[in-house]
Amino acid sequence: MAKDSSDTEILWATFMVKKCITSLGFYNLWFLLLVTWVSFSLVEKHLRLQYFIIISGLGFFMFAFFIPTMSAMRAWIRASTVITFSYTIILLVLMIKEGKTNSAKNSYEIPGSKVGKVFNGFGAISAIVACNTTGVLPEIQSTLREPAVKNMRKAIGLQYSLGLVFYYGVSIVGYWAYGSEVSEYLPKELKGPNWIKVLINLAVFLQTIVSQHMYVTPIHETLDTNFLQLEESIHSKENIKRRIFLRFAFFAGNTFVVTALPFMGNFVNLFGSLALIPVTFVFPSMIFLKVKVKTSRIENNMWHCFNAVLFSLLAVVSTISALRLIVNNVRQYHFFADS
Repeated sequence: MAKDSSDTEILWATFMVKKCITSLGFYNLWFLLLVTWVSFSLVEKHLRLQYFIIISGLGFFMFAFFIPTMSAMRAWIRASTVITFSYTIILLVLMIKEGKTNSAKNSYEIPGSKVGKVFNGFGAISAIVACNTTGVLPEIQSTLREPAVKNMRKAIGLQYSLGLVFYYGVSIVGYWAYGSEVSEYLPKELKGPNWIKVLINLAVFLQTIVSQHMYVTPIHETLDTNFLQLEESIHSKENIKRRIFLRFAFFAGNTFVVTALPFMGNFVNLFGSLALIPVTFVFPSMIFLKVKVKTSRIENNMWHCFNAVLFSLLAVVSTISALRLIVNNVRQYHFFADS
């Protein structure tokens, strides 16, 4: 019993740390698109990167304060869905249009040494795993209604069919349209009128703040449970004061870290390889082997053994890749770098 409790605590700690680190990664994404949006439409004079990060942190803080709980996000989740599909469809149409004129002169050769390409490939795997963990949410939600297994299979099927088309379609079309030198943030590559760029960046701007809040809401609710006056309304004067302090402390800390380390998003790769690959792929197979090794057929046991070994090796290699990327960036950047 004690061991089960310890395992649960480890999983919960892993989950909470993931939320913190992912929120730091969202900062990098958000200030990147904020820089792009403002540079296209609002200012001509260059501002330091740290100003954009602080603006991002302020936006996150305000949204987290006014939308304090997951249940308060219902309307925002619907809006987020509309924004996501609108952004994806508009971006696909524009990239296909530009790709028809650009693809002939694009270079698709991946730059770098063979070793660098291999490590970058494993780093990409850990980033994909970190991003795809959000797909667990609809799978869990689908089990709330009976029949749970059937509903979960439907959710998984939808996620890996329609979800993949939109999720990876943008990446594949972007690579085809702009070649191997394509920016990690595709709207930067668009050559259309500024109003289209502003519209697309605004869509991502709004979507990112909602997505980030989804990630860190469990942390906010944990803090609220421990520090708010639970016998009073969440909107009482005392709880509002405490919530302001909690949200400000959380986002001030995040903002400071990302301001000092502009490459903080790379730590998402590290956490994806170090924690999420084992939890997502190795841990389920280990549970199966522990619970059903004596009653299951030998081919099932061999399959789960193979999964556990393969993805353990993948976790090791991708962790080395993530650490290599961080070390290279440490050599390239300095604290509070304006780049």
